[in-house]
Amino acid sequence: MSSGAGKSDLMVRAASALVMFAIAGTALWFGGFAFGLLLLIVAAFVLVEWFTLLRKMQLRSGKANLLRVAGPILVGVAVAGLWYIRDALGMTAALWVLGMVWATDIGAYFAGRAFGGARLAPRISPSKTWSGLIGGMLAALVASATIGDRAGIAGVPLWIGLFMGLLAQLGDLGQSWMKRKAGVKDSGKLIPGHGGAFDRVDGLIPVAFLMGLLAFAGILSARVGG
Repeated sequence: MSSGAGKSDLMVRAASALVMFAIAGTALWFGGFAFGLLLLIVAAFVLVEWFTLLRKMQLRSGKANLLRVAGPILVGVAVAGLWYIRDALGMTAALWVLGMVWATDIGAYFAGRAFGGARLAPRISPSKTWSGLIGGMLAALVASATIGDRAGIAGVPLWIGLFMGLLAQLGDLGQSWMKRKAGVKDSGKLIPGHGGAFDRVDGLIPVAFLMGLLAFAGILSARVGG
């Protein structure tokens, strides 16, 4: 690839990222209907991509049926949980959940680039390393402690970010396994330079799923509304 093509791809990715950030940030700020509508739209695209991947995967009927049921449950609970956290606990609490996932992606990327080392799961995702896994977990820990303190998160220790960083990367690996089985690079072509909606929220789904369950159960709460 020429340097010009590489620079063009980078510009497309950056522009798409700015648009996504602006849309998500605006919906998060307003909350309520705006945030719920965005979550439903994203969920619809994710499920379309989930079932498209599933149709391309060569799986035994039992495993395929399990994934057919698991997709809507995972996505549905994650969407409901994230909306509930924003509505009941405040904007900063929702940003806390999102921030842990974003920090995981950033930490994993830079740690993997800086330290390299042994591959984490070469048969599933050759680019991921153990150093990236640890870097992502540590970055999520920092994000959890800083944003969670600002949000007044109660009911769970703020070092839970360490485990959310692990969970986010497991979600990423799970989606990578689905794409490898389906023989595709991206889950879709919705977002220029970034692939599909599922590609962007693969790590968020399991984190929002678990945090939502904790919030529904009354375990996760906030002392101060965001």
